[in-house]
Amino acid sequence: MRLRVEFTTEPFDLERTPRHAEVAREVIQGAALDAVDVGPFGNTVEGGAEVVLAALNDLLRKSLEAGADRVSLQVNVIEGGPA
Repeated sequence: MRLRVEFTTEPFDLERTPRHAEVAREVIQGAALDAVDVGPFGNTVEGGAEVVLAALNDLLRKSLEAGADRVSLQVNVIEGGPA
């Protein structure tokens, strides 16, 4: 099974990137995901279910520890590509 996840961490800070957002980016970019798109207001990752779910576990724990007070996730099962 393959998953696509869109996520954001909050609170937002338009003056500088919050530490929780930096931590989330580091976790995602360090995971063995098939696709990563990091943007200023949202992020998308794609990969096999086990890899994505492990990365999300790490992302949730570390971004909350780094000061996020909300993490929004949308998880979709997608077809095609490597499993």
